[in-house]
Amino acid sequence: MYSFFLMAAPPDGGAAASGGAASMFMSFVPFILIIGIFYFLIIRPQNKKQKETEKMLAALKKGDKVVTIGGVHGYITNVKDNSVVVKVDDTSKIEFSRSAIASVTAAENVKVESKTEKVEDNTNKENE
Repeated sequence: MYSFFLMAAPPDGGAAASGGAASMFMSFVPFILIIGIFYFLIIRPQNKKQKETEKMLAALKKGDKVVTIGGVHGYITNVKDNSVVVKVDDTSKIEFSRSAIASVTAAENVKVESKTEKVEDNTNKENE
């Protein structure tokens, strides 16, 4: 029984009690570092991307060229509260949920019209 008390008592008296608290803190440091790394490498960039996507979906307007999550390319012809109508071909229009839009590319309708106006202006000047 005497040997049991010797094993339970710290060999250096009260010095081990203060070292135990520091040792316990040092054992939590790797966990704190791992949580910090996860935050800066995974959670924060994901939140930024989600905010950018929400901003892009809120800014959808008629004439934007879009690509859906399924890979369908087309131009927006009508914007509703929760959906958009996308003109895929000359004769076909498809209604998609706003959340189905993956990305918005440049509005080429506007660029094409401006190029044709310049060509028409140049031909009118040449004819005069």
